[in-house]
Amino acid sequence: MNSKQPISEKDLVIRLKAGDEKSFALLYDAYKGKLYGNLLRLVKDEEIARELMQDVFVKLWQKRDELDPEKSIGAFLFRVAENKAIDFFRKAARDRKLEAMLVAVATEHYSHIEEGIYQKETMASLEQAIKKLPPQRQRIFRLIKLEGKTYDEVGQLLGLTRSTINDHIVKATRSVKEQLFLSGDFVKGLVVVAFVELL
Repeated sequence: MNSKQPISEKDLVIRLKAGDEKSFALLYDAYKGKLYGNLLRLVKDEEIARELMQDVFVKLWQKRDELDPEKSIGAFLFRVAENKAIDFFRKAARDRKLEAMLVAVATEHYSHIEEGIYQKETMASLEQAIKKLPPQRQRIFRLIKLEGKTYDEVGQLLGLTRSTINDHIVKATRSVKEQLFLSGDFVKGLVVVAFVELL
């Protein structure tokens, strides 16, 4: 019988929880390629994908005490990676330089696919998410985010204060994002979130 059987992931996680650096290195080698590929597909930039991947493994080391050996380490790593990608897109929406880069990269990427079909599918996903909002919130979201009206214009049209409109927009945007990510198409969700943030 071969005594040099590979160590199971469960055993690697148990050893990692005890601070074993070799187990960490083995998990890193096992998942770095898949995580990098997934992140690159999402953010479309090699350097950013590498940085986010490193952040994922930093988090793994920092949270090693909280790991459950009975649960999939892969699921944990991919969930952390998705959260890192979401954080990146949120930062991009606040950072004009990153925002410009993101738009340029996305434009270049999507010019190579059937843009009309993809755009139609993306807008259909957005429309489904909007339809789940309460009627008043839905109307405000459409007027501001899709029709480009200002808060003041919508306030005059609906007889609402600016703060009330802002509250509706914040809650509507949060709800739309959640619906898109819950739909299971993570890439499309990120694209639409970036679109909504840029409006």
